[in-house]
Parts: sequence; structure tokens; C-alpha cells
Amino acid sequence: MPAVRLPGGSTVELVTVDRPVPGHGQVLVRMRASSICGSDIRAIYREHLGHGAEAYQGVVAGHEPCGEVVALGPGTARLGVGDRVVVYHIAGCQQCEECRRGYPVGCTSPVRSAHGWQRDGGHADYLVAQEESCLVLPHPLTFVDGALISCGFGTAYEGLLRGRASGRDRLLVTGLGPVGLAAAMLARLLGVRTVIGMDVSAPRAGLARDLRLVDHVVTDEDALADVVEEVTGGEGCEVAIDCSGHPAAREAALRHTRRWGRLVLVGEGGGMRLDVSNQLIHRQISLHGSWVSSVQHMAELIELLVRTGEHPERIVTHRYPLAEAGEAYRTADAGASGKVCIVWED
Repeated sequence: MPAVRLPGGSTVELVTVDRPVPGHGQVLVRMRASSICGSDIRAIYREHLGHGAEAYQGVVAGHEPCGEVVALGPGTARLGVGDRVVVYHIAGCQQCEECRRGYPVGCTSPVRSAHGWQRDGGHADYLVAQEESCLVLPHPLTFVDGALISCGFGTAYEGLLRGRASGRDRLLVTGLGPVGLAAAMLARLLGVRTVIGMDVSAPRAGLARDLRLVDHVVTDEDALADVVEEVTGGEGCEVAIDCSGHPAAREAALRHTRRWGRLVLVGEGGGMRLDVSNQLIHRQISLHGSWVSSVQHMAELIELLVRTGEHPERIVTHRYPLAEAGEAYRTADAGASGKVCIVWED
């Protein structure tokens, strides 16, 4: 079957691999949508980090998979052939403290493996997944919705929960790429009334305006300071979430977080200059790092989307067949689009 690997150097390799066979406790999923994540671009497509959780092992790429179960391995008990599933993209040991908390993303065992990083991912016609990694996708949601839930929207939702975002709060989102757009969309579902967004990319700022996900959109910090002054009376936002991973954006998010407010960092990579006493301690700021999501919170997110009638695929701007994966990655790497997704037609 056709598949995609990422050899580094901003290249995509189309290869032919054998159709996988599910083992004990596994299911075979026919892929229907497999979206591209910013982590794929940063850590694999451009160059291989080669260490830690982001060590790429030359597997089939794609860690945001969604599809339909077509075969069951021995020992499966919950899913059936024909079930539509979102695949939580990390399989853990199910024994360590992180796994018992429901966060296999933080699994501390050497057996931990992530689709598209250490085990074959979704950029192929079929994928083998652990049954416990699969969440049923209800029919009101599309396969593209499911692909976006499997990482990007799950990450945004977890970050908002960590920041306790609610109708009491004004939210600042720095970085209006796919995860930032997801955070803005989901904040509305959690009751947040006012969302301020900043991105230096004019196309991405424009997309946030066009989708009407953000009340105030700016492209530089001077404009951000003016908007925060106007909207909050200079107090700052109760919750800020950085989805960019850029030091300047993180620092701006902290500056515009209100006293006793909460700042959540979900954008990967980079650093941040921090005057701990003056910026955190004396202002009573809570600083949270948030990594992907728990399996349970992802299930909650699916239910929330069904109940509210919202669709993550609204932020998808480009769709490509698997054969055009090279163009899909070039589009995502340009940093001017919404979400980019590889799709399979019926």
C-alpha cells in the first residue's frame, strides 16, 4: 500500500509498504483523514530531533489519524468492524503513573510509542492501533473532525481546562495557527465571551477574522497592548494561552495576563525570558505547561462537540490526497494556512 515517510531536509518520501495485520489487542483502521501537525513540521519534516518523545524512527508519518475499523486482532473486546474511530496517537504501557492518570503521552516506560514518531502513523491507507487508543467517533462528526481532535484540538482543550477558562474570563491567544484557532473555537464552547488573538502572520490573522473565532485580532504587540487596554481597562486577561512556541509571543502573553491570572503554554520548542519575582510571584500568576490531552478529556471533547454542533474541520483550509503529500507538507510548512489534511475519498 502507498505510504509517506519523512526523511528530513524538508522532503516527503512516497513509499510502498505491506498492509499491516493487527496483533493481540489491536485493530486495523482504514484511514479516512490524517492531518498535519505543527510538531510534524518542526521536529520531523525540517529535521529529525532524534531524541526523547520526538525521536523519529523512520516510520510511516502522521500522528493525527481517523478512520474506520476493518479488522480486529485477538483479544479485542470493545470495538467492532465498521466503528468510526479517533486514534489517540500515543500508546503507553498502561502501568506507570502517567498512564494510570489517563495521560499515555507522558508514559515513562521504554515501550511508549507514538504514531508517526516511533510506530507507523496515519499517512497510509491502513493503520494498526491499540484498541485502548481508539475513541468512537459519533456520526454527527466527520472523519476530518476526528483527525483534528486526535491531537491539535485535544491539545487546545486540555490547555483551556488547565487554565480553567470559563464565562468569567477574557482569553488571550498568542499564535493563531491551527492550535490557536482551536483554542479560540473551544473557548466559546466553554463560555468565554471575549477572545483576543495575536499572530504576526497576516494570512493567519485574517483567517481568524474570517472564521469569526476571535473578537479582536492583532499582528504586533503594540496593537495588542492597545486592545488589552481597551478591553480590560489595562488589567489584562484572566487567562492567556500561547500556541506559538515563540519566545516573544510567550513573553507578550505573560505581560498581558491579569494579576492572579493563569498562563498556559502549549506551543512546543523555544525558550522564554522570565523575571520570576516581578512577573510571576509578585503578580500571583499561575503558569501551566500542558502536553496534548488525557484520553478521558479527549472523550469529553468529542461529546462537547456533538452536543454543541461545532465542527473542528471549519479551520481546514487545504485538503490533499495521499499522493500529493509533498504539496500538503509544503503548504503546512509555509505557516500561512489553517489546518492541512490528507483525506481519502469514498
